Amino acid sequence: MSAISFEKLTGLTQGEVTARRERDGYNELPTQGKRRFFDILIGVLKEPMFLLLIACGVLYLLSGEFQEAAMLLGFVFIIIGITFYQEQKTERALEALKDLSSPRAFVIRNGEKTRIPGREVVCDDVILLAEGDRVPADCVLVHALNFSVDESLLTGESVPVRKSFAQDADAALGKPGGDDLAFAFSGTLVVSGQAAGIVKAIGTRTELGKIGKALQTLKEERTPLQVQTGKVVRAFALCGGILCALVIVVYWLTRGKLLEGFLAGLSLAMAMLPEEFPVVLTVFLALGAWRISKYRVLTRRVPAVETLGSATVLCVDKTGTLTMNKMTVSDIVAGDQIFGVGSVNIALPEAFHEVVEYAMLASPVDPFDPMEKAMKELGERMLAKTEHIHASWTLQREYPLNKELLAMSRVWTSASGNDLVIAAKGAPEAIADLCHLNAARLQELREKIDFLSNQGKRVIGVARARYAKADLPEKQHDFQFDFVGLLGLEDPVRPNVAGAIAECYAAGIRTIMITGDYPGTAMSIAAQIGLKNADRHLTGPELESLTDEQLAHRIKDLNVFARMVPEQKLRIVKALKINREIVAMTGDGVNDAPALKAAHIGVAMGGRGTDVAREASSLVLLDDDFNSIVTAVRIGRRIYDNLKKAMMFILSVHIPIAGLSLIPVLFKWPLILFPVHIVFLELIIDPACTLIFEADHEDRDVMKRKPRAIDAQLFDLATVLKCFFQGGLTLVVTIAIYLFIRHDHSTEAARGLAFLTLVVCNMGMILSNRSLTRSGLSILREKNAAFKWVMTGTAALICLILTVPFLKELFRFGAVSLTDLFLALAGGLVAIVLMELLKVVPPGKK
Repeated sequence: MSAISFEKLTGLTQGEVTARRERDGYNELPTQGKRRFFDILIGVLKEPMFLLLIACGVLYLLSGEFQEAAMLLGFVFIIIGITFYQEQKTERALEALKDLSSPRAFVIRNGEKTRIPGREVVCDDVILLAEGDRVPADCVLVHALNFSVDESLLTGESVPVRKSFAQDADAALGKPGGDDLAFAFSGTLVVSGQAAGIVKAIGTRTELGKIGKALQTLKEERTPLQVQTGKVVRAFALCGGILCALVIVVYWLTRGKLLEGFLAGLSLAMAMLPEEFPVVLTVFLALGAWRISKYRVLTRRVPAVETLGSATVLCVDKTGTLTMNKMTVSDIVAGDQIFGVGSVNIALPEAFHEVVEYAMLASPVDPFDPMEKAMKELGERMLAKTEHIHASWTLQREYPLNKELLAMSRVWTSASGNDLVIAAKGAPEAIADLCHLNAARLQELREKIDFLSNQGKRVIGVARARYAKADLPEKQHDFQFDFVGLLGLEDPVRPNVAGAIAECYAAGIRTIMITGDYPGTAMSIAAQIGLKNADRHLTGPELESLTDEQLAHRIKDLNVFARMVPEQKLRIVKALKINREIVAMTGDGVNDAPALKAAHIGVAMGGRGTDVAREASSLVLLDDDFNSIVTAVRIGRRIYDNLKKAMMFILSVHIPIAGLSLIPVLFKWPLILFPVHIVFLELIIDPACTLIFEADHEDRDVMKRKPRAIDAQLFDLATVLKCFFQGGLTLVVTIAIYLFIRHDHSTEAARGLAFLTLVVCNMGMILSNRSLTRSGLSILREKNAAFKWVMTGTAALICLILTVPFLKELFRFGAVSLTDLFLALAGGLVAIVLMELLKVVPPGKK
């Protein structure tokens, strides 16, 4: 123990924290920050659609059409406004995720231990460090127990360095590197042990902050969807550019009007360029990650949003994920007797007092481990006002649990000052080893362990020893321990897990439970939560005896893995991959990191997980609840479905726009669409994609479908055919209305009614594509504020354009009668009905 009493560290008060934060700021390095107005403006100016819009406005100015030029250039400000709104929504989502993903710190403040975001650490904070943590700030260690740190981030040396503690909390910070120094530095990784430190430097004043470049933000890699959409946009842009040039040449050669040819060519280029694809993809994935975070699931890597809908296997821990992680002592074994502990406060027989007494002595005074908490609660309830509670005893030394011996011991000095008392607890096999039990005693012990574990209970052994006052030995084996008894503990299953497991099976997702517990415990829990084949299991030692191919064969219908160590999770992931499964794997420890990285979707535990596990994962469960994984899968499927619907709408809607721009040139008709019309349609398309489709709820059967293939194409043949059907149908109906009206009306009147038909079809396309299976009428009953505002706003604007003389002139529309309007509306409604009928066609017939 250090010269500074660890128990007496009370930390800073809230007032002291506030004063230091005002003085020093937050514990963070400079970041790129939010995009400024000028940055967003430059981004807009680089967009091809924006450049085409400017070019058309300039051409109108050159031709003397000042009203058209003013209107097109006025749309520039509207587009900038929409871009800013989208940017703001995305920025808010990313900021929320950034706050959640900040490394955490465990501190003592006002005498209470609490976990806070790492950026909120201030100078003079008392921080607690344990295996797997990232050190949040530079600090002087005032307590250290078997403590070692990986400082390779700062020194380049891969071997962990051993740490000691300082006699003086005011000691000055040293430099990284070297063993037995009393300093820990921001960004370094705790490899083993526990420690407490006093923060001396934060933010840019840390060793990491001085290096600066060590923590430069890495650019995110492009996702498969981004690659797919990029190819589609480039293909359309190339075709649009070629056709644009051809239209200009053909128009000039056939009509001799070069300026109008440029307008026709640019209109076609604007019509064919689906620039919404990358915008929609970015907004959907960012907002999707934000939506998932509202269900206490942090998305650390955005591609995981895509992958979630493909998961076929969920590999989960038992404790804390499937169960409540609130252990209670259910049974006490002393000699040949077993006492069942109920919730009713029944007096504990004297024969069992020592088991509880030494279990408490072997645990921390202020425990955080659920099992140790359960032992303390039992002791305080059952042994109150007895001689078995030792508040006045003094702790001399602790022998921590390690990989070689799964047991821990604590050495106490009694109030009388006589011999030292040693209490030990741990795995029954380890305690039996410490007590050197003979074969007969071991067999008796095994029977009691099996009896308890077969009921799904965790079993802990308890032992005691006495030692004369002298130098304490280095190892627990050097004490002469006597076996005291066993404790049976149970962790109740979370009440909603069984329903979530059933939902996974309905969705074609298999659930595998991996635990370090005994097979009996594992199978009991598996039966309670409804896992298939709950009566079969594989243990860690058995797994080690199998080759990867043999394991892949065994694992096909095996869902319970018991007595597993974290390293074996990696082999399980590899075996599942051999079977072409898409794997989501949960983990919380340092040793879980390889499995989390190897899995298609690594899921770290946010409550009890280490920072290393969080950094290796794609998702973080902030509440460690299995239901959160199922919710994330459901939302992931919803995000992908809505994204696909938005992409289908974009592709579908560009087909009639491109056709109406090209056909009049080929057939020497007057132009139907001008740039101003296309820009108006874009003002419908953009909010429809980024607001309406993104906000839609999932279909009712989203968790009754089999997982999609991870390599599934967004635009497969069936999807492309449906897009061409919708777009082609809209084009045919619009051209038919145009030709019919043109017989006895002016070109301007025919253009106006054709445009109205196109707008009605587009509005119907939005409604129809909001669900690929349900009818538009049923969708109308669902709440979607964006849909209401976009539809209402579009209807109001088109009415104004068709009736207000100034706007009619700007859009080059002529006067139409009420009968003509009904004809155009009827044409649009026919197209909508035919789109809806496509949903009732069996999948195989499409």
